[in-house]
Amino acid sequence: MTARAVLFDLDGTLADTAPDLAAAANKMRDARGLEMLPLDVFRPVASAGARGLLGAAFGIGPDDPDYATMRDEFLANYEADLCIETTLFPGISPLLDELSARNVRWGIVTNKMTRLTEPLIAQLGLAEVASCVVSGDTTPHSKPHPAPLLHAASALGVSPGHIVYVGDDLRDVQAGKAAGMMTIAVAYGYCGTGPAPQAWDADCIVDSPDDLALVLLRGSL
Repeated sequence: MTARAVLFDLDGTLADTAPDLAAAANKMRDARGLEMLPLDVFRPVASAGARGLLGAAFGIGPDDPDYATMRDEFLANYEADLCIETTLFPGISPLLDELSARNVRWGIVTNKMTRLTEPLIAQLGLAEVASCVVSGDTTPHSKPHPAPLLHAASALGVSPGHIVYVGDDLRDVQAGKAAGMMTIAVAYGYCGTGPAPQAWDADCIVDSPDDLALVLLRGSL
């Protein structure tokens, strides 16, 4: 790959946020006298945010009449305990350090709302080192629409064709391709409950952050 900049998804790509997302959903179940569900139930849908977590916890979707109220409750729970067990995946911190050392600009493009993204990346130590951060409400559209990625490319001052986008969800690959970027699917992430990463038509698939580092730092950046 020949790229001048790298953009990353947040949940399931840079950071393992599933434990805190699951805790927010389980807090709702506990308030309703329901038993707590194991993390493995929530992990595959963690990249889908409130929609995925509420679907796993209660079997409801955006068309349900109670969805909006329950979504607000979930988000309030999550915002109150945003970074209790969340950590960067092992190997991500040295990868980002090496990109910066090589003067390769990198940023974050997530569907998470700004009110959640900004405090989370601050607590993870990424706010001061990321060249740009684009949240789910930064542009009128969220992924899989290419608008957030094109906004990030403009902020970086790099044409989309010279950027690689890294993500753990089909929507990430769809957004990256629609924006004219190279794409890497990370199979170590949450990956959703639909087709496996091998079916996403990404330019590359990696199984670990170490493999991701090998691809990004192989001397082509």
